[in-house]
Amino acid sequence: MADEHHTHTQHRHHHRNRGKKHPVIKWVVGIVLVLLVAIGGYAYYLYSSVQHTVDKTYTPLKKNNGSGTTALKYKKPVSIALLGTDTGDLGRTETRGRTDTIIIITLNPEMKKTTMTSIPRDTMAQMVGESGVQIQKINAAYNFGGADMAIDSISSLVNVPINYYALVNMGGLTKVVDAVGGVDVTPTLSFKYSGYTFTKGKTVHMDGDKALAYSRMRYDDPNNDYGRQTRQRQIIMSILKAAPSFQSLANFKKLLSSVESNLKTNMSFSDMTQLFTNYRAAANNVKEDHMQGVGANILNASYQVTSTKELQRVSDEIRSNLGLKQETISNEETKQNALNPNFNWNGTNSTGYTVHSDNSN
Repeated sequence: MADEHHTHTQHRHHHRNRGKKHPVIKWVVGIVLVLLVAIGGYAYYLYSSVQHTVDKTYTPLKKNNGSGTTALKYKKPVSIALLGTDTGDLGRTETRGRTDTIIIITLNPEMKKTTMTSIPRDTMAQMVGESGVQIQKINAAYNFGGADMAIDSISSLVNVPINYYALVNMGGLTKVVDAVGGVDVTPTLSFKYSGYTFTKGKTVHMDGDKALAYSRMRYDDPNNDYGRQTRQRQIIMSILKAAPSFQSLANFKKLLSSVESNLKTNMSFSDMTQLFTNYRAAANNVKEDHMQGVGANILNASYQVTSTKELQRVSDEIRSNLGLKQETISNEETKQNALNPNFNWNGTNSTGYTVHSDNSN
């Protein structure tokens, strides 16, 4: 099924390297972590200001079963879906937009381990909550049905429960960088983009606009989107280094203001403080991963389709850190895979994948 909502680009098939950390952390992680640093580091200094900000970002899901709050209370593993939407970014004006950044985070305080699994934005997935079989790119779920459909679709895709979500508007990221006084970054390659010049190996202090430009360039990077993710990770780490500084403290209210207008989450102030207090050891041991897809042209749209084997691997990894037993994954995506026995899973841009709309049972 074609995704008429997006600009379709062809994706390269990248060699997977499971032994190394993958550069999947995107801007969305930075905003949330900066908020957590703010809460943990300054809560007793500006407690009421922080709580007021968090209260404004609180947006519960329709299905609020309290599983996350219970898990935090008893210091059990929790899962968080980080979603980065593009409304307001680069002049876009959609009401909801697409979640081009999707990362599933699990924190296990007993194992003192955190996993961060990136889901490619063009991953073929069922839109859970739509009538019949609605197959689209996973980043369209939020546009179609808000945070509820996005979380339900992501959860179904990898067969894992999602306790919390954090939705960040990418259009406000420049404000976060400016609020921490800018960031120092050493470019990984030389290039020009959006009026800025970057020189490989030459450390430069960047304001919000320059940092955004540095992190957004993709097509001139030999590693394409993966190279962009590496640069985005640099910005995030630089934000975290700058956040505890005196200059950041002086701009604390400015930082809170930028977060307040660009974050929605079903995590309450109490949830966040418990997360920071009881899960810090887990956050110090992070394992990064990504779900690897294969490029496919489906009805003239560029998708990433994920093999059943890869879906199972990702599900097992995430469930393991949540302390859950492994389960054989069986969902609409695996059913569609079974109906495409001749698809070339070793290809880089295959065209023989067909979505069967009548496979609703």
